[in-house]
Amino acid sequence: MKRTFMLLLLMAFALTATAQTKKLLRIHTAGPNDTNVDNTKLAVEFQDRANAAQSTVEIKVFPASQLGQTREVIEAMRLGSGAAGTTGGPAEYASFVRRLGVLGLPFLWKSYDHALAVLDGPVGKELDQDMEKAGFKTLSWAVSWGYRNVITSKKEVKNAADLKGLKIRTIPTKVFVAAINSMGANATPMNFGEIYTSLQSGVLDGYEHTAATTISFKMYEVACCMALTKHLMDPTFLVFSLAEWKKLNPAEQAALQKAANEAAKVVREMAPQREGEALAQVKKLGMKVNEIDTAPLIKASLKAQEELAKEFGAEKLLEQIRKTP
Repeated sequence: MKRTFMLLLLMAFALTATAQTKKLLRIHTAGPNDTNVDNTKLAVEFQDRANAAQSTVEIKVFPASQLGQTREVIEAMRLGSGAAGTTGGPAEYASFVRRLGVLGLPFLWKSYDHALAVLDGPVGKELDQDMEKAGFKTLSWAVSWGYRNVITSKKEVKNAADLKGLKIRTIPTKVFVAAINSMGANATPMNFGEIYTSLQSGVLDGYEHTAATTISFKMYEVACCMALTKHLMDPTFLVFSLAEWKKLNPAEQAALQKAANEAAKVVREMAPQREGEALAQVKKLGMKVNEIDTAPLIKASLKAQEELAKEFGAEKLLEQIRKTP
């Protein structure tokens, strides 16, 4: 009896020691605590798969910017402190890795498959190397659940010419402003929280975003119509601090890399379905959704693509992306 008690006591000590030495790696995402959002889904899928695959590292997701604003988190990651990793769009890293900006150019992506072929091919690998030089480790790439489209409050857009002169809210960045202006509309940079009342008052004629966001923030209450311009579609990726990654042993790295690949595969496969569901929902909510001929818009965007790619030092990458089927 005494021997059994001692054996149990030793086992308890061993389990306690294991728990105490387990590495906690925190994953930041600005996405809400909702796996119906692509970035959150990528983070949670990675967390669950990584934790099931090994016992020496614990991955824990902190959604809704609990660890701080994304830029602050990324800056800390470069120094090997704070969060171990993030999920989000490459635009958030473009301040540190200039050539990443090429992935956000207007009318760049022909389809989800085109985007994934680029990200899994030579362009993606070059950008991964750029990330590593800047202190980051890209674990996996996926795509957002939906293209960004133009949504209007009163005027129905049925063709490219109908966009001319419309005051369309966009994010205050060069790429987004260039995308809207290249379509003949007047880009109006504005904080997201001001869109609803600006549509109500007539300060804006519309805004650009995804169908899912239109539903989440009840913009359908003050907007009538959506034109499927599909002018932008941000990839999304899972990134680690290179310093944190190098602290892991080869077995841990292999398990986490496998989990990251599997998580990205789930998010990739869900993209067309989730976009379709959101478009169907906005129609049910009473909005008109119009397919339009985007050929004139794509043609008009080429100059903006080239000017921005030059600014990013990514002319050759743009050429490769255009040539990728």
